[in-house]
Amino acid sequence: MSVPTTSSEPTLAPTPPGRLGVPVAAPEALRYLDALGTWLDLRKGDLDTLDAAALAAADRDAVTGDLVTSMALWKAISDRYALLKVTFDSGRVGPTEAQQLSTLIWGRLDVTPEATGSSGVAGAATGPAGASARGGFAVTLPEACRLSDAMVASLRARLALDGGRAQAGARLAVVRAGIERLRDQVGLVPAGPQRDAARASMTRLDQRALDLEGRVVRGADVGGLLGPLEIEVATAERDLIVAAAARVAARRDRDEVLARRAQLEATAAAVAGLEARCVAVLTAAPTLAIPQVRALGEVPTEPAALAAYEAKLDAVSRALAQAHAAYAGALAAREEALGLAGALLAEAATTRLTGAAAGDLAALTRLVGEAGAATPTDVRRAGALVAALQAYLTTTRSSIPPTTRKA
Repeated sequence: MSVPTTSSEPTLAPTPPGRLGVPVAAPEALRYLDALGTWLDLRKGDLDTLDAAALAAADRDAVTGDLVTSMALWKAISDRYALLKVTFDSGRVGPTEAQQLSTLIWGRLDVTPEATGSSGVAGAATGPAGASARGGFAVTLPEACRLSDAMVASLRARLALDGGRAQAGARLAVVRAGIERLRDQVGLVPAGPQRDAARASMTRLDQRALDLEGRVVRGADVGGLLGPLEIEVATAERDLIVAAAARVAARRDRDEVLARRAQLEATAAAVAGLEARCVAVLTAAPTLAIPQVRALGEVPTEPAALAAYEAKLDAVSRALAQAHAAYAGALAAREEALGLAGALLAEAATTRLTGAAAGDLAALTRLVGEAGAATPTDVRRAGALVAALQAYLTTTRSSIPPTTRKA
């Protein structure tokens, strides 16, 4: 990017191409990247001018929070712009790169304000809608650009950087564009009291803008009325953008919880299968309860209720892990005992004894065979008999002369 510049005219972000999930063609990407680079240069100049004005202002603490957040927005957008340029790679855009460009433009962009501005403006900054500056917030790249436009317009008005009557028409045009963006944002608010309140606020701002436009036509000086309107429009747009991003984040969180719930339901069904297998083949199967995921009810939508629901899923996950370990361990112990029994019976079949020793070995092999063939299996009894047969074979093998053993 070139050396940052600034202008007395408002700088508005370019319109992004496509939407999430739709690949961005190389010509569209080139136009957008060129416009975004120019916008970033101008916005950096805007912020430098605002920073200097804030340092000289008597009430600079009142604008520190928004200024710091605006700088953080610029940094986040600039970083994403750099990634877009790397992905664009001077126009070498294939299907994969086209999809990556769409994701970088319309995917999540984390904005984390620092406690100090680039030129030393410091303070306990707060982000949009009172969000913690240190905690940050998440928006898309287009939302971040619009939010930057809104906040810079508000800061310019609050720091009295815009001129008077000569620029009133241009400033009103920016206000009108902001109100139209507000109209779009209001349509995204879920139906209910929040949407009604947002629409009422937008209508009031629209009427005030119409009144000022009429005054300008009649030659009146609206400088004293225009500044507060710019601030209110910018603030309303900022809050609606961040609220929309919060709703997207909540939906994403709920989708993740839904996916996890489905995975736990599948896990519970598999563990239930292990339990049934244990009951069928073991005389003393473990008796751990398998939690029913459906008993938790539907996944809520409210953030607090969703967090509580996630905690319940954590408990279900731990219980399923414990049950799985118990039932799988019991079946593994049975298979281990039966496997060793088979090996020992094969060894016993090759051992030739006489007299009482032959009778003992025959009795042990018969008991081990019966215990292993029994269903359900008493693993403790089978294990004890296998241990006895193993010990007997070890003892007799060591006492039989080599010439009497069958190869």
